[in-house]
Amino acid sequence: MALKTRKKRIEVPAISPRRKTKFQADLAPAEDRAMRLLKEELQLSSNTDFLSDAVALFRWAVSERKLGHRIISESASGERKVLLFPRLERVAPDLVLPRVDIKWTGRELESLARLVSAGEANRPTDALIRAMRD
Repeated sequence: MALKTRKKRIEVPAISPRRKTKFQADLAPAEDRAMRLLKEELQLSSNTDFLSDAVALFRWAVSERKLGHRIISESASGERKVLLFPRLERVAPDLVLPRVDIKWTGRELESLARLVSAGEANRPTDALIRAMRD
């Protein structure tokens, strides 16, 4: 006498391809216009392409600053400008931080002196907030 038994089927979970991560950003109108103009200028058709290229460029910049390298723009005539980007400076070694010379006018120095001696500010001014966004 033969017994029939059902074999239990063990299901192996299918290896699903990695899902792409969705990214959404709330941009101010000026930033949105700037991004659209850059995409057009670079002939990029999608936000994904734009973001991928931006991440690649930023990754490179971070790795260069971590090594203590300065990022410089050089004109055809040899004039050089050092990129000063506060977020990048957070990863730079302390000893090689760039130096900036600011040519202050007498009026600007007086205004700065008034601001500094005015005491602690309660909150940033609207003008400062706008300046930081640009």
